Amino acid sequence: MKAPILAIAGAMLMSAQSPAQSFDSLVNQYFDDYFRLNPTAATIAGFHHPYDKQLEDFSQRGFEQRIELSRQYLPQFQKLPQSDERDLVIAHLNADLVNSVDIHQQTKNPDLYSSGATASIFTLILRNFAPPEERMRDVISREQQIPQLLNDARRQLSNPPKIYTEIALEQLPGNESFFANDVPKAFAKVKDENLLAEFRKTNGAVIDALKSYESWLKSDVLPRSHGDFRIGTDNYRKKLEYEEMVDIPLDRLLEIGYSNLHANQNALREVCKKIDPTKTPQEISQRLQQDHPPADQLLQAFRNTFSSLIDFINSHHIITIPSTMKPILEETPPFMRATTTASMDTPGPYEKVATEAYFNVTLPEPGWSAQRTEEFMEAFSRGTIVSTAIHETYPGHYVQLLWFKQVPSKARKLIWANTNVEGWAHYTEQMMLDEGYGNGSPQLRAGQLMDALLRNCRYIVGIQMHTGKMTFDQAVQFFVHEGFMSRTYAELETKRGTSDPTYLYYTLGKLEILKLREDYRKKLGTNYSLEQFHNEFIKQGGVPIKLIRHAMLGDNSPIL
Repeated sequence: MKAPILAIAGAMLMSAQSPAQSFDSLVNQYFDDYFRLNPTAATIAGFHHPYDKQLEDFSQRGFEQRIELSRQYLPQFQKLPQSDERDLVIAHLNADLVNSVDIHQQTKNPDLYSSGATASIFTLILRNFAPPEERMRDVISREQQIPQLLNDARRQLSNPPKIYTEIALEQLPGNESFFANDVPKAFAKVKDENLLAEFRKTNGAVIDALKSYESWLKSDVLPRSHGDFRIGTDNYRKKLEYEEMVDIPLDRLLEIGYSNLHANQNALREVCKKIDPTKTPQEISQRLQQDHPPADQLLQAFRNTFSSLIDFINSHHIITIPSTMKPILEETPPFMRATTTASMDTPGPYEKVATEAYFNVTLPEPGWSAQRTEEFMEAFSRGTIVSTAIHETYPGHYVQLLWFKQVPSKARKLIWANTNVEGWAHYTEQMMLDEGYGNGSPQLRAGQLMDALLRNCRYIVGIQMHTGKMTFDQAVQFFVHEGFMSRTYAELETKRGTSDPTYLYYTLGKLEILKLREDYRKKLGTNYSLEQFHNEFIKQGGVPIKLIRHAMLGDNSPIL
């Protein structure tokens, strides 16, 4: 924390400023302190010096400092005049306290440490924001601290849930492979032998530390992993309230979720009749899932969607696309493959040099059996590929990135709500087909609806599992029977839900946006246009949709 004399000086300075100036000053002070304790987050955001050489302190003292940071700044923001941005920061601070104090993943999740360390290095090699020699020195600096981070994990972890330990063990070979193969490849152009020798030493030490950590998890932690991954009803409610600004009772949220699930199931049944009226929706879904490209052509299949999506958006006036630069398609990083099939990795809002974005797609592992590979590839039917490309790129996450760069507020640049970010991307999957993309293809609509059912199942499973009303195995069965998914994919989705409890935000956010769009259309009447609505919505940044409703409608009407 800041020395007392600096805190006093800062308070005196703010007292002489206008409310807006005081807020901006306090935001700057907070993020200076926040990034000092979370240097990987600073690298991701685009703030490099001095953070790129530093690694998070994952000791008990390190976690206590991060808790104290939120507790220190919370009353300072509460004293400022009310505004949407002040409320955004207050909610963010409260969310940090819920996750650190009430849920305390640091004592439960072994993957937090091993994949966290891997991610800290990945952020340094992903983009060429500095010469390779400079970034290699930063990698060396962080790698020197990783063995201690893994030692801290041994002191912090106590009785993790078995599923968390299993996920960590599933991902650790990928973590080790990342350091053995990907990190050295990233610095193939470095010729300084002294620097390379130092790197080989620290990199080898990290691989050894990860292997030791893996052995410890297998022999020591896994047999005593009897903890509960469920966060409980009260914590679930608080996470929604603070992270998403949603205070709707959970029982009511479940009613909304089941209603949308059944609506999408009925819509899929109608579409399936058009494809083959002699088959059940489950049979049609299975047939569509089997219609996928070969694994070695999957990345190109996604790449082939870009031009048609861009052309449609421009010709149908869907939304303004601020740049002609396209994202780079790559395989998902090793430390993310156990729990995700596709994602968009965008540059931070303050990244000035390396501004490329990466569309990551998970491929089957080379050692899998033919049956397991086929079951995995069923998640990439040709209709689902289009739906996923819309979600991740145009006009989904990638277009969001291009707009978010223009947001003037530091708070809005750095604090995002998943109901906005993921809700928007999920909303665009349906919206694009509603506007005519694909010329009414029942196969594409079926793919979109299957993705919608996946998100419906996440919505219900997340609430039910974490409030104790559904077991892990029941959740897997729910994905299989209600979402028409393969068991392999259902298990992947359920595993994700154990550590991402509020992954209802896809469907919840989409429903919030649909209601806002209708309310906005009624307000503007004949002056309404879809493109204007989308531009107005997305330029607000990634804040909770409650705040966007306030900005666009001028009231605090219900979000749903």
